[in-house]
Amino acid sequence: MALNIDREALEKACKQIIETILFCLPNAFKGTVYLIGRPPEMIAQRVTSGIFDSERKNIFWGLPEKSEYNPPGKPWSAYRDEPGRPLEAMAWCVERQTSWTAEDPRNDIRSLRLQMESDFEHFHHMEPVLIRKRDLFPGGESNLESARNCNGEIVWKGSEFMVVAVIKIHFQPHTIKINSPETSVIKRLSMALGTELLSYQLKEQSLEAIRQLAENKLNSYNILSDSLRNAITKSGLIFYLIKLEMGFLREQWEGILLHSDQRGMKQEAINRLNAALKNIISISDALGSDMVDIHDRFLGLSLPPERGERWICMQIEGRWNELVRDMELEGTQVKEIQTAIHQLKKSLYLGKDPEILASYEEMPESLKRDWIDLIYGDTDSIDFDHINRLIEILENPLLHLPYQEKSKRSLKNLKALAETMNELEKNTNVVLRQVLNGSNDEVNSGILKRNGT
Repeated sequence: MALNIDREALEKACKQIIETILFCLPNAFKGTVYLIGRPPEMIAQRVTSGIFDSERKNIFWGLPEKSEYNPPGKPWSAYRDEPGRPLEAMAWCVERQTSWTAEDPRNDIRSLRLQMESDFEHFHHMEPVLIRKRDLFPGGESNLESARNCNGEIVWKGSEFMVVAVIKIHFQPHTIKINSPETSVIKRLSMALGTELLSYQLKEQSLEAIRQLAENKLNSYNILSDSLRNAITKSGLIFYLIKLEMGFLREQWEGILLHSDQRGMKQEAINRLNAALKNIISISDALGSDMVDIHDRFLGLSLPPERGERWICMQIEGRWNELVRDMELEGTQVKEIQTAIHQLKKSLYLGKDPEILASYEEMPESLKRDWIDLIYGDTDSIDFDHINRLIEILENPLLHLPYQEKSKRSLKNLKALAETMNELEKNTNVVLRQVLNGSNDEVNSGILKRNGT
C-alpha cells in the first residue's frame, strides 16, 4: 500500500471519520472507507463499514459477507473503465481524483451493476482521499511505477496528489444531490482523514528517526524537521473542523429558537438579491453567475455574527456597490438591494437577539448566557478550555438540541486528536533541542516509552 500504517490505527481512523460524517449528516445512514494501494496495482480494499441502527443511535461495524472489495481487495485492472464492462464509480474517483454522486441510481451510468440487480435505492456519494505525493515520498517518487488506463495513458500524470483511500456514504432515497452542502462536508472531512492517515505514517517515520539519533544527529534532525513539522502544520485542519462543528451547533440552536419566518430570513434576503440581479443583468454571463455563486456560497456557511458580517461586506456588499456604481442604478432598485443586504446581516444576529432569547423559556438564563457566549464568540480564539466548556454544556439535557449527543461525540473526538498532535509537537520540540544542544539518552528514552516503543 502507499501508506505504511498499523492496521488497528488505520481501522480506528476510518471508523472515526465514518462516525463523524454519519453524525453530521442526518440523511446519511451508512459509510465505508476503501484503502487504495500504491501504483501500478492500486488495489482497492474495503477497510471497514458502519451502518446506523433504525433509531440512529448506534453504529454497527463490519464488512459484508460478499464483496469484490473485501480483503485482499480488487486490483486496478479489474475496476478501471474498459469497453464492454459496466462503469464503476470507484474507477472515476481513483483515476480522476474527484467525487461521484449517485443522486438518481436508476439512471446513473456508474450504477449499472446495481441496476442489473434491480437495486434502485443505492443513493450515495463517493469522495477520494488525496495526499500530496511529496508528503508520502519525501525522498522523491522516481521509483514509483505508474498505473495506466485501458488506453495506455498514465494515471495521475501531472497531478501532485495520490489517491490513498475512497469514502463512500449512503443516503436515504432522494436526499443527496450533486454539489450539495452534504457533499461539501464529506469533501472537507476527507481532507481530515488524509491528514490523519499521513500523520500516522509520519509518526512512524519520526519514531524511527529518533532511534537513529545516536548514529547521525544532523541527519536525524533533518528527518524530524521535514516529517514532523509537516504533520504539525496540517494539525490546523483539526481546529477548522471544530469550527465547522460549532457552525452546526449554531444551526441546531437557531432551529429550535427561531420561528419559521426568522429561520428563513437569510434565504429570503438572498432570493431578493438574486431577483434584483436578474432585473439588472443576465445571470448567465460571467459577472451574474459569479454573484449568484457567492450568494449560494454564503447560504452554505454558518459563521459567527461578526465574522459573517465581515464576509458579507467583502464578498457581497462590495460587489453590489461596484455593480450599482457601474450600472448607475438609483431609486427603488438601490433601496431594494440595500434592504436585502441589511436583512442578510440582521439574520446573523437572530440567534443571540435579546428579545428572542427572552421569549425562549426552555432553559435557565445562566445556561442560556453561557451557551450564547460559547457558540457566537470569536472562533479565532478556540482553545481546549473553550471546547471543554462546550462539551460540558452539551451534556446538559436542558439544551434540547436535535443532534446534541452526536455533536458532543464529534467534539470529544476532535479534541482528543488535537491533544495528540499537541503532545506530538511538545515531544518533537524536546528532541530537536537535544539534537541541537547535545544528546540526552534519558530524555529520548522517556519520549520513546510515552509513544509505546
